[in-house]
Amino acid sequence: MKLKYYDEDDILVIKTSDEMFDYAEMADNVVVHYTKSGKPTRIEILEASKFFDKESKTLPKRIKEEFFTPA
Repeated sequence: MKLKYYDEDDILVIKTSDEMFDYAEMADNVVVHYTKSGKPTRIEILEASKFFDKESKTLPKRIKEEFFTPA
């Protein structure tokens, strides 16, 4: 798995496979790209900073402290 964040566009791309994708589906600000057989190969999170700010509020305190607290 590979992650890449595009700061200027505020997009996080998660590449789960090197296979070429054939189609994509979008739900809210998340786009998932699939192969013909339905295997997800790439996930794009649009407006990533807003997405993680919103979603992090639902995480348990222990997870927030472990992964999101500055060192």
